[in-house]
Amino acid sequence: MKALICNDDGITASGILAAKKAVDELCDTYVVAPETQQSGIGHALTLYEPLRVNEYTLKDGSRGFGVGGTPTDAVTIGLFQILDEKPDLMISGINTGYNIGRAELTTSGTLGAALEAASFGIPTIAISQEVTKDEVKFENGEVGIDFDFAGKMLKKLSKIVLKKGLPEGIDLLNVNIPENPINEDFEVVKLGKRMYTPVMDKRLDPRGKPYYWIGGDPYEDDEPGSDGYELRKAQKTTVTPLKIDLTGDLNLLKEWID
Repeated sequence: MKALICNDDGITASGILAAKKAVDELCDTYVVAPETQQSGIGHALTLYEPLRVNEYTLKDGSRGFGVGGTPTDAVTIGLFQILDEKPDLMISGINTGYNIGRAELTTSGTLGAALEAASFGIPTIAISQEVTKDEVKFENGEVGIDFDFAGKMLKKLSKIVLKKGLPEGIDLLNVNIPENPINEDFEVVKLGKRMYTPVMDKRLDPRGKPYYWIGGDPYEDDEPGSDGYELRKAQKTTVTPLKIDLTGDLNLLKEWID
């Protein structure tokens, strides 16, 4: 069995090595990831400039491939250039910082990579770990975070996926690991409303013209059973089943038009 592993934090990130370590005993692993930090890039694909791929020696001594583009680029290169056949599993992560809620889900590079693999019918897991140190969320390379528990939960879930595949109608799983987990169980949850409440920082350049930084404060999700509530308030490992088909109710729209 084979697993393709990608992320949006970069080929040298600590989390991707933790993901590889988690499933090394289960299958042959192929690490193909962006060369640099790509958080917030979503499902973007590079079309107007060439992509280059460089071999890396990862910290564990194994080989990885760094792609000079987006997470979706890396998945595409992995599937159609690096691997000689479709993998049995795709893992995106382990991301530094959680990925929850409906509003920002498609802006996540972690989910962008996962959606790309899932679109080809590959059982896919996107996995992220909560961190409270904002300064490490957008770092390149190693970060001082313990991914051992996340790796343990990823291995447990990967065993199930490799054995059973995903249930019919589910294309991928979005997993979020709390910083201080209360147990080793999976809590199956729905998507909450948001991950962040947008915050705009307006500044002036030396010529007096305005420019902006987009930031955000964590959205307070008070709905039990949602990913935001169960992860951040109940400190549970959450799993949300996702599907790519965003089609709404066709009959309802036909009635509305008529």
